[in-house]
Amino acid sequence: MRKVPLGDNVDAAVIARGTPGFSGADLANLVNEAALYAARGNKRVVNMAEFDAAKDKIMMGAERKTMVMSEQEKEMTAYHEAGHAIVGRMVPEHDPVYKVSIIPRGRALGVTMYLPEQDRVSHSKELLESMISSLYGGRIAEALIYGADKVTTGASNDIERATDIARKMVTHWGLSEKLGPLLYAEDQNEMYMGGGGSRASNMSDDTAKVIDAEVRLFSDRNYERAEKILKENIDILHSMKDALMKYETIDAKQIDDLMARQPVREPRDAHDRHEPKAPQTDSVKEPVSDESQSTTESSKKDETNVDDKAE
Repeated sequence: MRKVPLGDNVDAAVIARGTPGFSGADLANLVNEAALYAARGNKRVVNMAEFDAAKDKIMMGAERKTMVMSEQEKEMTAYHEAGHAIVGRMVPEHDPVYKVSIIPRGRALGVTMYLPEQDRVSHSKELLESMISSLYGGRIAEALIYGADKVTTGASNDIERATDIARKMVTHWGLSEKLGPLLYAEDQNEMYMGGGGSRASNMSDDTAKVIDAEVRLFSDRNYERAEKILKENIDILHSMKDALMKYETIDAKQIDDLMARQPVREPRDAHDRHEPKAPQTDSVKEPVSDESQSTTESSKKDETNVDDKAE
């Protein structure tokens, strides 16, 4: 950060708290991307707004500004992402919701980002179940608003991840009360790539049935918990949809307003967003960059896949 001119509102401590798990290369990329945003806006210094935009690009992917979505698709995506965010805020031990967006990024039509407050080395059973609940929040929101027949394929990645967590809880991590702390997993290549003649060489059919039943138990009870949360907070779901349709992206403070059933404040960078960018002579020099994106394991996102929507 010493090589770029910084604005008075730049706080390195705030940036550090918002980038847990970032490597030195990730942080260098963040500063470089922020400088690029400032240079394109003809700004003399790099402010927090540019660092926020750079962090969003690194963590959520580049915006696909050329992709056109109908109002109906935008509304459904807004409900979907709001479902993720509300459940994520209401279940225990879940990572805080960092930002929700219905701007297409990469393959996703919308993204809900969770940002851990610190690096996690291990995960508790309560956290894992909360993650499953939040993953189902998007699909449940669609079903509550539009009916079961109108649910889209956009939740396929959410279902895949939720099922994977539930199965690992049973077969890898010994978190099933019925099966106990035993390893039931076999070589995944043999199980799913066509190799081998059975699911597991050391597993009986009865045990396989119990595993499936336990996976179903974890999935069903967290689906039901997420559904209960959204039904009890349906007014917040509608309000968050409205905020997303208006601003397209909402941050943690705006989500706090919505969860408290308060009027939503303007985005922090609203002034910068609407202020005309007059050319300035001493603008930030644009650094050489291939604008490559890097991701960190500590940031998690629930996203609606565009490929699935197109099916």
